[in-house]
Amino acid sequence: MQSYRDLEIYQLAHTLALGIHKMSLTLPQFEMYEEGSQIRRSSIAVVANIVEGFGRKRYQADYLKFLVYAHASCDETQEHLKQLFECGSLGDKEQYLHFKENYEELSKKINKFLQAFK
Repeated sequence: MQSYRDLEIYQLAHTLALGIHKMSLTLPQFEMYEEGSQIRRSSIAVVANIVEGFGRKRYQADYLKFLVYAHASCDETQEHLKQLFECGSLGDKEQYLHFKENYEELSKKINKFLQAFK
């Protein structure tokens, strides 16, 4: 593996973060700087932690630490998504289900990657 770009978890996290960013810009104005900002930051944190961990892969403890951070940010993103949907700010059920299912899949993939790396 030459680059973090080769990682399936990176590719999925990156694609989802782009989608979350675009979705968040359609939220009601009052959510743009509250939950909208939070979900943008947590979705980007998943990607950023995967990338930073890969950069430290020669230090196993550091790599694992950043993968754990990525997993935690993935969980955080799922919670923000749920809040937005349940509060009615994200009214598109299909869009919600798309992100929900894909973030659940990403969480499983990060967990499997963590287990394999240990």
